[in-house]
Amino acid sequence: MSRPRSGRQRGSGDPDLDERLEDLLDAAGVSANRDQLRDLLVTVVRLASDRSDRLDLKIANAALREMADGFELFAPYRAVRKITMFGSARTAASDPLYAQARDLAALLAAHHWSTVTGAGPGIMAAGLEGAGPDHAFGINIRLPFEQGANEFIASDPKLVSMKYFFTRKLLLIKESYGYAVLPGGFGTLDEAFELLTLLQTGKAEPAPVVLLDVPGGTYWHGWEEFVVQQVAARNLIADHDRRLYRIVDNVDDAAAEILGFYRNFHSLRWVGDTLVIRLERRPTEEEATELTDRFGDIVRGAITVLDRPLAAERRADEFAGLARVALRFDRLSYARLRDLIDALNVLDSAPPPVVLR
Repeated sequence: MSRPRSGRQRGSGDPDLDERLEDLLDAAGVSANRDQLRDLLVTVVRLASDRSDRLDLKIANAALREMADGFELFAPYRAVRKITMFGSARTAASDPLYAQARDLAALLAAHHWSTVTGAGPGIMAAGLEGAGPDHAFGINIRLPFEQGANEFIASDPKLVSMKYFFTRKLLLIKESYGYAVLPGGFGTLDEAFELLTLLQTGKAEPAPVVLLDVPGGTYWHGWEEFVVQQVAARNLIADHDRRLYRIVDNVDDAAAEILGFYRNFHSLRWVGDTLVIRLERRPTEEEATELTDRFGDIVRGAITVLDRPLAAERRADEFAGLARVALRFDRLSYARLRDLIDALNVLDSAPPPVVLR
């Protein structure tokens, strides 16, 4: 029997067992992504044969199950742009921060964006209230001292519950096109720093991050003072890494930052050593030349305008109708890559700015 194979094949070390794994995939009717599913089965075999104790296996089992639940929840909505909102569960409904979160989610919903948050109280409830039932996603964390999901998502099928913070954070970041972080405690700061780390190191796709406060608020400015005086001053981050976020104190500026990131930029992917940036409008050759000059510190060679998708993109049928530029990016300067995306968004050839209201 001829079986579909692709990608790097991992083995269990037992050829007979490997053949049985192939039989199992056949019995399940698996053809798409067979290499990845086969590797998952090999990993299960490793867990069975290694000296994994019961707690190890319970953690692996629960984490994989939670990821599967989350992937299944979001699968029908992958084409929907979403913002993830972080903030304190302790924020009262009477707090002006609650209104900021609610109003931002509502404004983005008017532009066909959805909001993903935890499903608890405070800022999470505010984001889901503002988004409304058609645009709300909740990823709950089960804690002994907090009740279940808030009233805006409790009966919604777009809710999933997690035991582990790490699986929850994976989904909160993986599924989003932008992020809004409001003042909060240790958990919020952990989420903000982890998000910025992923963006700084290229482990997350480039995306806008707004740190939203109330007018005249000092929370994020105080946070930035620490970042500048204690982190950047010791050369623990580069000065341009601060371009990975923007501090704002009103909803319109927050929405403009998020929506403006996708004014011209659509998405990107690596094809070998070439970074392809997909755009809504085709730049001119003159614009590409000017960008090459401006970003020569992070690009080897020229930024080139492509007239068609590269072969790897065509095989995957990925956004064939979009314009493209290609470049050899250094894979180090992701904050500067953000600068390049900003520059692409304001080219004369780019679409006009989004009208918020």
